This record gives sequence, C-alpha cells and structure tokens, in this order.
Amino acid sequence: MATDRPDGRLRSAGTSPAAGRDGEKRPRAPLWAKLITVFGAVLLLASTGTAVAATYLLGKVTDNLQTTDSVLGAGGGVGAQTGGKLPDGAVNLLMLGLDTRAGWEKSGLGSRSDTIIVLHIPASRDKMQMLSIPRDTYAQIPADEELHFGGSSGRINGAFMYGSQGTGGWKGGMKLATKAVHDLTGISFNGVVIIDFAGFKDILEALGGVRMCVDQRMWSSHYVVDGKGKISYAKGADPTSPPSNALWFEKGCRDMKAWEALEYSRLRHSANGDYDRQRHQQQLLKAMAKKATSNGVLTNMSKLSKLLEAAGSSLKIDPNGVPIADFFFGLKGLANAEMMPIRSNGGTYVKAPGGAEGTSDETKALFAAAAADKLDAFLLDHPKMTINSTS
Repeated sequence: MATDRPDGRLRSAGTSPAAGRDGEKRPRAPLWAKLITVFGAVLLLASTGTAVAATYLLGKVTDNLQTTDSVLGAGGGVGAQTGGKLPDGAVNLLMLGLDTRAGWEKSGLGSRSDTIIVLHIPASRDKMQMLSIPRDTYAQIPADEELHFGGSSGRINGAFMYGSQGTGGWKGGMKLATKAVHDLTGISFNGVVIIDFAGFKDILEALGGVRMCVDQRMWSSHYVVDGKGKISYAKGADPTSPPSNALWFEKGCRDMKAWEALEYSRLRHSANGDYDRQRHQQQLLKAMAKKATSNGVLTNMSKLSKLLEAAGSSLKIDPNGVPIADFFFGLKGLANAEMMPIRSNGGTYVKAPGGAEGTSDETKALFAAAAADKLDAFLLDHPKMTINSTS
C-alpha cells in the first residue's frame, strides 16, 4: 500500500506500475561508478568525456565532503599499507551508515552505525563483493586512550556511539567503529566512508527515486496511514506488531519515491529480521547504481551536478593517505564488474550474550578469505552465503 502519488494518497496494489519486461538485458555500469554510488554518489569522471568535465564533476563532490586522515593512519593494522595510492591488488573499503535523520549538526553525536558493509574488490577487479555485518553482532569494542574510552563488549553498532561521545565527534566514532570491525574481521582497510540517513535521502531525491521490487508483504514501523489514505510519520515508540493504521509495502516491482525506497530498505519485521534488512539495503544500493548510471542522469549535466553535490555533502571519508582526487580516480578503471551481496552467518541467527548476534565459524572463515583476497574460492565452496537479491 505504499504510494508514489503526488497527493500522498495510497494506491492499491493492483494499480502499481508494471515491473518491466522479463529477461531484458541492460549494459552493466562500470564498477567504479557503482562503488561511489554505494558511498551515496556516482563520480562519472573519465567516462563523461573531456578532462575539463571530469575535473568539474569531481569538484562537485570534493568541495562538499569532509575528510580525515586520523582513523586509518592511527596504526594498529587498521589501515592497509598503500604508499599514498590505491593498490593494484585487492581493495577493502568500509561503509558505515548512520540513522541520524536530522543531520550531523543536530544529532550526529551519539548515533549508532546501523549499516556496516565491507566492500571487497578483488585484485581481478571483476566484481565488488559486499559483506554485510549485522548491526547487533556481538563484538569486543577496543579501548582508546585518545578517546578516553576504556573498552567494552556488546553490539558492534554501539562502537560509533562510544567513539563520538565527548569531543570525539564523527572522527572518533569512525575511528572506534573501524577498529571494532577490523578486530572482528581481521581486514585492513584502504578507505572508510560514513553516510547519514538524511544524506542518503538527498541523494535518492536527486536521482528522482529508484525502481525497487518488494519480495514479501511488510509493514513500516515508522509511517502510518489515516482514514483518508494520507501517510504521516508515526509518533511514539517503535511498535513490535503492525498497528491498525500501519503502512504496508505490497509485493511487486515499481518506481519508488526517495522516502519510500529508503523506508523499505530499513524494514526488519519479517521472518529473517535483520538479514532481510541487509538484503533490502543491498538491493537499494544496486538500484541507485543502476539509476545513477542511466542515460537520463549521465547525459543531463544539471541532474548530475545536483546528484554529486548531494553526495559530497553527505559523505565523510578517510582515504588512508591517498589524495581524495586520486582516491576516486583510482576506481574508475573497474569496468564490466558485478555487485555481489554476501550474507554473514548464511542468513541465520547465531545466539550471543545479551541478546546480541554471534559470528559463526563459517563467517570467521569468510572474513579471513576476504582479508587474504581469496573470497572467490571460499564462495565456490560456500554458495549459500551469496544473496540472490531482487533487483
């Protein structure tokens, strides 16, 4: 019962737009364009034509984003050795998504990183493998003298909150969250990227929404529908069962507005809980990549400019000592590559202390394979860990 009508009224499931032609093949977008879309943007640099155009587009992003070198440069193996440039071998990037809603100035401090994705690009450069880490994963959160944090254990999404408290800010949150993920996975990173909820919505709006496929009927704990079919944001506590006026997302494929697509990617009231949420988030990223690399955006400088401005203002990056322009340009040659979502624990719940989620031996082996750039061989032996997401 979600809506894309301008008057905000609900449309019945039977009047949803058609899903498109089955079996239709579309050209793959370059992986480097997809990769930046995962960060919340797309840098269509060299492929846009002239060097002048490429420089102009890069400036739209770099003029607005915030950077730091204090996270991966802090030592302890968290940052990969790069020598000031992206390596020719495997590249590992960490994405942290924050549900701040009101933006950094009002609510950035104390936020939890509710989306944690390790982006592994193998040395072969033929795919991007997306390893989602459940936000409730039980982890050791390391002590940090600079942040005046004595260490703790619990849900991994709390690491960002602990690091950002006091004077730590977003850099402290990024630092502690990255250390926690590194300690859990053994992976050293070539870059860390933060994007907040509000920024993601700005990027989706700049894209004009995306096409999404709902694979099971689900309800929203954030939006409700009144007697006239008007949708509004729900007040009060997050319910555990659907209220009588709940907003439902019906099965089927259709074009979604920015807020709809973002809300769908956050739903977790289903049989598989947070694993369905991870899968829907990865589906949204793929849909954004597809829309951002479509001719309607590529050939429209005004749309492209707005998209990149929204992306830049939404991002916070530690490029691990690589100049930011070189960091982005270093990804542009990854053509004809594939996005491959991967689920930890094979999509099943592993019990851990305090109601958190554990990490299976199989998932520990998955992380080790990614750290050693042997993920392809591992997945051949563990095919159930890949996700056939709806797109």
